[in-house]
Amino acid sequence: MDFNDLQQKVYNNAVRYGKKYGVTIDEDFALLKLYEEVGELAQAVLIHKKKSRPEKHKPEHVSKEELAQELADVMGMVIVYANLVDVDLQEAIRKKWIDRNERSK
Repeated sequence: MDFNDLQQKVYNNAVRYGKKYGVTIDEDFALLKLYEEVGELAQAVLIHKKKSRPEKHKPEHVSKEELAQELADVMGMVIVYANLVDVDLQEAIRKKWIDRNERSK
């Protein structure tokens, strides 16, 4: 599956979520949900690095899986937002992260 297919599938999943729970998946929702997910990622990082209250500590394999899930949530909401504002993330990443670095070599 290429990235554009992934982007569309993630967006379609968000739309299904919205219909199921009666939530309008618009730019405001996606951006606010992204902020929420970044906060959850920060909490997962703190727990994974054992920089949280000891009672929140978990075995490394558990905390790493939770970290992965939160990274996926952040990425998913970035993808949803990009789709809503009609940004081709594959192209944007290529221009910003690949082409720019190739030119500076």
